[in-house]
Amino acid sequence: MSLCFVAALRSTEWRDEYESGLSAGAIDLETSFDAVTEYWSPKVVAQVNDQYVKVAKVRGELVWHSHADEDELFYVVRGSLRIEYEAGQAVHLPEGSMHVVPRGVLHNPVAEEECWIVLIEPVTTRHTGDVESPLTKSLAQQLA
Repeated sequence: MSLCFVAALRSTEWRDEYESGLSAGAIDLETSFDAVTEYWSPKVVAQVNDQYVKVAKVRGELVWHSHADEDELFYVVRGSLRIEYEAGQAVHLPEGSMHVVPRGVLHNPVAEEECWIVLIEPVTTRHTGDVESPLTKSLAQQLA
């Protein structure tokens, strides 16, 4: 495969991603959060290989759930978040901190006040795993 062909292929891949609205250059997180109008409704803002980068505003509790095959990274941009685990364990995340929930581990994110988070998770990750709740969002809703 010639170097020119590889460069053209990469250019075409970048253009396809650009036209899809994911990875269209610099991403202004502040503006991305402005577009989130509903709590616990993540929005995909970029894709890195097979991982989606999502932004969400959260408040209150989501639902106890797990992701059988996917780890989930939480990064707190504004506010604070608590990730509850079984047996009363919890991880407290102040602004500027992050935490990875391991695959297959039952957890429940909780925010006492409005909290802005960035999530990084595989594209196959279902919002609330196999648990359906009124807060569950489909991937189509997260991409909209």
